[in-house]
Amino acid sequence: MAKKKIKKQRKKGKNWRKFWKLGIDEFNTQFFNINKDGNLIVTEGHHVYNLNSLANKYGTPLQVIFPFIIEDRLKDLMGYFQAYMKIYGYKGKFFYHYPMKVNQNKEFILPLLSEGANLEVTSSNELSIVKKVWESDKFNAKIRVFCNGPKTNQYLDLIEELREKDMNIIPIIESSEEMERIIKYKGDVGVRVDLNIKADTHWDKKFDRFGLPEKEILDLSKIKNLKIMHYHLGSQIKTQKSILEGVKHAFTIYEQLQKTHPNLDTIDIGGGFGVPYEKKKFYTAKSVSSKIIKILKNLSDKAGIKHPNLAIEWGQYIVAPAEVTIYKVISKKYIDKANAKAWYIVDGSFINDLKDTWAIHQKWHVIPANNMDCALKRVWLAGSSCDSDDKYTAGGNYLLLPKLSENENQFVAILDTGAYQDGLSSHHCLLSAPMKILAQDGMIQIVRKRESSESIAKLFGWNGDQK
Repeated sequence: MAKKKIKKQRKKGKNWRKFWKLGIDEFNTQFFNINKDGNLIVTEGHHVYNLNSLANKYGTPLQVIFPFIIEDRLKDLMGYFQAYMKIYGYKGKFFYHYPMKVNQNKEFILPLLSEGANLEVTSSNELSIVKKVWESDKFNAKIRVFCNGPKTNQYLDLIEELREKDMNIIPIIESSEEMERIIKYKGDVGVRVDLNIKADTHWDKKFDRFGLPEKEILDLSKIKNLKIMHYHLGSQIKTQKSILEGVKHAFTIYEQLQKTHPNLDTIDIGGGFGVPYEKKKFYTAKSVSSKIIKILKNLSDKAGIKHPNLAIEWGQYIVAPAEVTIYKVISKKYIDKANAKAWYIVDGSFINDLKDTWAIHQKWHVIPANNMDCALKRVWLAGSSCDSDDKYTAGGNYLLLPKLSENENQFVAILDTGAYQDGLSSHHCLLSAPMKILAQDGMIQIVRKRESSESIAKLFGWNGDQK
């Protein structure tokens, strides 16, 4: 006899949209909502994407990319800086450079280029991708590329090759060992300074291996084509104060360096702008951009020098909210004497698919993709690999997710997964990476098929019959 379908206990009258922190600009959830059936939806203009339906149709684990979110965030960010430059009478120019290390997928890069982003690369392999796009005439010939990171001979050779082809490509001096070759470069160059300050970030700045110390920067022999002074405070900067203190301190170095290098005209403040993963009160790009421009104008005017051009590399801020990762709960195990009452085991792997969960104990915005208006249970999540670290416990607290129904799939959506996770992903226990789909203009496109056991085995040298 077939089992009778159990109806979910729906809780009426509760503001579930507010409870799950959806539709809030400051939390990057302005395009997310809950429909009348209790499903998580994403709205692009008049197009609506039902994440429960997508998970049922395409299976899980599943990653959904929303290019329109990338485009919207970049347009807003560029608009903030350009507007405040006009309001405050700032005479310098603004440049956005997307750091490719954050997410190198084509589905992220091309929308950024279409909205006017420049690029920043950190390896010869990333620059090789830029070369391919360049040679296919996929973007404006005036685009500018910053080259950061340690420079191998292969990396420097490619930089010089592309410069000879008239690409606006600028190597940033990372260490004294790079100096001899880069100062002979026939084009603009930059230099990275290791600021002698500590910011409130994930990154330990006690021992920084990047850039030249402040004293070495100020003792540099004259480099005629030095145009850019670059610094980077770290990743996921936690406070607005840290960002602004970095700008103030960097300007003091810039002002002194410009006295010996009069062609210097740009400060690149790097990346690190934080994302409110935990959906708590956080600083905003609109507020910070206003303060940065005001600070640089006041300091420049006081010093009697031209307003410097400003470059930023806020990559995580732009792309993190543009991807959602969805898992299905495949089983549960009860827990005695803990904040959570049960483990929900999902069909993917945190240690593989969302590496920051394990690497830096990242807290995520975790919500159900269906049954969002039903009775909830205090749970922890566990991945499908055979590893004790493959879990998500919200820092030892607990998650609220719907009670499971025997006859209905329960999907879990993890927001803000568009930054870094693909580049860091692995195949621990030879688990498959999630299928990846693109949601754009009301259409769905598969951009990465689900991996088979054979395709994964080939990655580890098992290419067929083995003797």
